[in-house]
Amino acid sequence: MCYYEKITIVFGGDLMFRIKRKKSLNPTVTLMEVEAPLIAKKAKAGQFIILRVDDSGERIPLTIADYDRDGGTITIIFQIVGATTEKLNRLEEGEFIHDFVGPLGVASHTEGFKKVAVIGGGVGCAIAYPTAKALKESGAEVHSIVGFRNRDLVILEDEFKSVSDKYVMMTDDGSYGEKGLVTDALKKLIEGGEEYDEVIAIGPLVMMKFVCLLTKEYGIKTVVSMNPIMIDGTGMCGGCRLSVGGEMKFACVDGPDFDGHLVDFDEAIRRSSVYKPFERKQHEEVCNLYKGVNA
Repeated sequence: MCYYEKITIVFGGDLMFRIKRKKSLNPTVTLMEVEAPLIAKKAKAGQFIILRVDDSGERIPLTIADYDRDGGTITIIFQIVGATTEKLNRLEEGEFIHDFVGPLGVASHTEGFKKVAVIGGGVGCAIAYPTAKALKESGAEVHSIVGFRNRDLVILEDEFKSVSDKYVMMTDDGSYGEKGLVTDALKKLIEGGEEYDEVIAIGPLVMMKFVCLLTKEYGIKTVVSMNPIMIDGTGMCGGCRLSVGGEMKFACVDGPDFDGHLVDFDEAIRRSSVYKPFERKQHEEVCNLYKGVNA
C-alpha cells in the first residue's frame, strides 16, 4: 500500500514533511532523515518514495535508504545532479519537503538465502545498503563489495560493515581499500571457493552490466536494481522503459529489481544518456538562480 503523507506541521491549512537530520556524505551526496511515520511503518528494502520540494516542483523518485518504524522516519540519500536535487539540498534541518509519497515499487526479495553477495557502486550503495541489511536480518551470510572512484567519494562504510560478514572496498585509483573494480573482487571471491545463492548488483548501468556478464559465466543468479533510469516514478512518462528478456518493462512499476541476465543494458545505457544534457542545463540554471539570490 502506498501512503500520500502530509504531516507534522500546518501552514495555512497545508501540511508538510520536516527534515529531522541532514548530513553531507561527500561533496555531491547528501543524506536526509525525513519524518513520515505512515511510510516508515510499511517501507521495505528496494522500495522508493516520490517527492516534490515545493508546490511548483517536479516529482522525482528516490530510493528508501533506511527507515525507522519506531521513530517514524524515512532516510533518503541523493546525488546533486539536477535542478530538483539542487533545490532539495538547499533545505536544512527543521525545514520542510512539500510532498512525500510511498512506499512505491516492488520490495527486494531477501528471504530464504544462505549466502549472498551484494555489490554497490558509487551512490548506488545507498540502495544496496538497505538490501544488505534486510538480508542480514533474514539470516543470510552477506558479502558486500563496494566500489568508488576514490576515497573522497566513499559513503556508508560503517553501515555496510555492520551488516556484512565480509566487506571489500574497491577504488579505481587505489586511494582506499584495494585498487580495481568490483568485478575484480567478485571474481576473486568466486574463484576462491565462495558459493553464492545470488548476487545483487546496484550502481551505474555499466557496472551492473559487467557484473552480470561475470556472474553469467559462473551460472550465478543475479538481480539488478534499475532505479538509476527512473524519472517519473509512476510509469506514465515511459522514461524508465527497458527490455527484459525481450519484453518491455517499466522500472518504477514492474521493478526496480530485475533478473540481470535478462536486461538489455546496451539499450538502457543509450536511453539514459538522452536526458543528461537537459539535466545539466537545469542544474546550471538553478545554481545561477541561487547565486543571484545570495549575491
